[in-house]
Amino acid sequence: MRDNQWLNERLNSIWEMLFPETLKLNRVTVKFKGRSISKFGHIKMLHSKDTEIAINSLFKNPVVPEYIIDLTLAHELVHYAHGFHSPLPRQHKHPHRGGIVDKELIQRGFGHLVKLEKEFVKTEWPNIYKSMNIAPRKPRRYKLFGLFRI
Repeated sequence: MRDNQWLNERLNSIWEMLFPETLKLNRVTVKFKGRSISKFGHIKMLHSKDTEIAINSLFKNPVVPEYIIDLTLAHELVHYAHGFHSPLPRQHKHPHRGGIVDKELIQRGFGHLVKLEKEFVKTEWPNIYKSMNIAPRKPRRYKLFGLFRI
């Protein structure tokens, strides 16, 4: 079953096997969060200085191949290793400039998965997303100076 515990085990396995030289200098948590058609994951540093990696909640569905989840985790680990949202020194000015993430993934043995993912995004993901019948969320209300804005 794909839950946060399963996700944590995947992250730890990928980290141990393919990022062994990347020091874990803070607490790193991973969880399913959000449900976007275009955003597979993100990494951020919390106020507590812990790092949070979030993976699209729609990936809990077993119709999404595990390699997509693994590649998304590895993508976020590249950001961590490059010093984005981690205590490690920043290695680049911009997190994606010049395809540095894909280059690093290829260097670490994910080249075949990078190709598969690009094909998946073009041909399979839109239909999978559509088949999930995602109900639109209600607009958020923002409180601004005592007034409500929609």
